[in-house]
Amino acid sequence: MDWDKLRIFHAVADAGSLTHAGETLHLSQSAVSRQVRALEESLNTTLFHRHARGLILTEQGELLFDATRSMNKRLDATAARIRDSEEEVFGELRVTTTIGFGSLWLAPRLSTLYEKYPDLKIDLMLEERVLDLPMREADVAIRMKEPSQADLIRKRLMSVRMQLYASREYLVQNPAPADLERLGEHRLICQNPRSAQVSASSTLVQELLTHDVPNLLTVNNYYGVLQAVRSNLGIGVLPDYTTEDFPDLVRVLPDVESSEVPVFLAYPEELRQSKRIQAFRDFVQDEIITHRRKIRDAAAAQE
Repeated sequence: MDWDKLRIFHAVADAGSLTHAGETLHLSQSAVSRQVRALEESLNTTLFHRHARGLILTEQGELLFDATRSMNKRLDATAARIRDSEEEVFGELRVTTTIGFGSLWLAPRLSTLYEKYPDLKIDLMLEERVLDLPMREADVAIRMKEPSQADLIRKRLMSVRMQLYASREYLVQNPAPADLERLGEHRLICQNPRSAQVSASSTLVQELLTHDVPNLLTVNNYYGVLQAVRSNLGIGVLPDYTTEDFPDLVRVLPDVESSEVPVFLAYPEELRQSKRIQAFRDFVQDEIITHRRKIRDAAAAQE
């Protein structure tokens, strides 16, 4: 097949419009249309349904679009590897992780990375959905479980547990419960057990709800839970990494916590030599060492 025609087809399929594709490719609408028709003739099939509202891929068009999309991702990966053959660290790095870890732990620390590599551009994608690294939906991921996808380099970074916290100000007016049976005297702030989250957190919340908790506030991410706790609304279920950056939090019912949640960093095997990946990996590992040291020092100071 003609590579140039495939490139034009992909742009049209992505835009859903000859006009918009032409603008992206800096070609006239008629030139784009001619190339698409020529490709259809060479394949002896129709790739688009044409109507007044735009273009819709036919079944055959969907098959070809899947192929060109995979080709584009492979080409992007190759371009990244070529760029990363240089000694300097620059360009875009797409990082994916959960909303809680990304907003509460990772994002506040990125200034350290930017100070060292000012030409690096981070595209931080925070969502609970697991993005496909081999298909280049992201370059590197920090996940709350060991990745199961093949062809990934993975490294265990740390462990997290979900625990109960309240603000100091809240506890002045509302003394901490002595045991789980008294938890119902407080508003519990947590993620809904049915929302996307690690299973250890969902299990802990379900256990807490068996203790007759009539007053409940559920939020679909830990950032919202944290803000509610710091606003003195009640006792919240939060990951233990929040304690370093938010010293106004006080742990409640210290014997209550989730099972251990492993945190992994992962990236595709083909990006093993990427200078951007190496820089990000080293940055995260250094920050975790610093994080652990601060937690140990804080615990020693309380003894």
